[in-house]
Formats: sequence, structure tokens, C-alpha cells
Amino acid sequence: MKEKVEFKGSVVLNPVPVVLITSKNKEGKENVFTVGWIGTVCTKPPMLSISIRPERLSYEYIKETMEFTVNLPSTKMTRAVDYCGVRPGRKFDKIKEMNFTMREGSNVNVSYIDECPVSIECKVKSIIPLGTHDLFIADVVGSHIDKELIDEKGKIHFEEADLITYCHGEYFKMDTEALGKFGYSVAKNPVVKEKSKKESTKKDISSDSKKKAKEKSNTSSRADKVSKKSFKNKKNDKNKGKKNFSTKKSTKSINKKVSKTK
Repeated sequence: MKEKVEFKGSVVLNPVPVVLITSKNKEGKENVFTVGWIGTVCTKPPMLSISIRPERLSYEYIKETMEFTVNLPSTKMTRAVDYCGVRPGRKFDKIKEMNFTMREGSNVNVSYIDECPVSIECKVKSIIPLGTHDLFIADVVGSHIDKELIDEKGKIHFEEADLITYCHGEYFKMDTEALGKFGYSVAKNPVVKEKSKKESTKKDISSDSKKKAKEKSNTSSRADKVSKKSFKNKKNDKNKGKKNFSTKKSTKSINKKVSKTK
């Protein structure tokens, strides 16, 4: 039996999604900050929640307009995610410093970050004071998703978005290999793990690559042999020509000597 250590009064729920929240006040000033405490709270209607400290600038902006946008960053944006989480919006223009491309929202008067593969537009429904943080529960009113992540059936492949998670003070890359599919544990004919499928695909690709490389090498080798043979034949023909020319020259010289003797 493994030994357990008991912790009291500490939320150790990890890992969690890490997102960039954009907001705008009534004067049109925009801000962005990092949030790790976010989650889905309802499917119909679609709703999510975020927890914010009252002293944050974004808290003021969101409470004033009751709108915000959740932006899911990729691993390339990890530094920006960290920066937006430690720098205060009252002193720094984080959007400008991180050189984010801001796009106008469709359903809210809040811009979204174009560099993020997924952005979710939200309207606040209620705010619940909890203690150090207040809980903002919001309706999801629209989203912006990179087209390349959506397949022909309309499924969104988040695993291809190169997303990151936050775990106990560190950032981690999301794994692209699936461990199973929802419901596979009770399915009559369980679907083979995505990992094995991808591995076999990789093996096939690797095998084909090696085969093509070998064929290319053999073709190149045959071409070299033909080229060398051709060069050798040309060289022999050249040498043969030299010999014939030398023989003709010798014969001509002998004929001249014979003629003189006569």
C-alpha cells in the first residue's frame, strides 16, 4: 500500500487549462491577463466560469461591461502567457508589449487574440463573491477557431492546436496521443487506441521513406555504374583512335623511307 500525505485547506486540482482573458472598459481601453482557474459549468446553455481577484484591473473592466473573451494559447505563446500573468495592467500595456494581433469580436464588444487558435466570447450572467476571488459565471455566445483544426465532419481537433496546461507553477505541453475514446470502456467493440493507430501510421511512413531512399540509392548507384561504363567506353574509343592514328603515322613513315631507298 502506498503511503499518502494529508494536506488540509489546499486546492491541489492539477493540471488546469491556462488561458488569456481579454476585456474592454466603457472608455474602450483593453487589457489582457492570465487565468488558470477556469472551467465548463453547463452544456445547455453553454456556460463557463472564471475566478478573478477583485484587485485586478480586468476585474474592473469585466464587471463594468459584463463581457470578456477567453483565448486559448499555444506553446509558442508560453512566454506571453507567463508575462501577462505577472505584469499588472495598471502599469503595463501588455497587449502592445506582447505584440498581439487583436480582432474585433462578433458577439461581444471585446477583441480576441488572433494568435490564439481558439477564442471564446462570453457575457457575464452572475458574479459570486467567494473570498480571495470572485466567481464570474458567463454564457458562451460565440467562438473563433482556426479552420485547420476542424475536419470534414466538423470535429474540432484540439489536440492539434498545440495547447498548454498549467500544473503546480509550471507550464506543460498538451499531449497529442489519445489514451482512449469516451465510452470505450463499455463498448462492445472498443476502438483501438489512437496512439497505436498513429504509431502504426508513423511506422508505415518511416518504412515507405526507407524504401524510397533505398530505391533512390539503387537508382543512383545504377546511374553511376552506367555513367562510369560510358566514360570507360569513351576513354577506350579515344585510346583506340590514338592507336589507329599512331599506326597510320608509322605506316606512312615506313612508306616514305622505302620510297627514298628505291
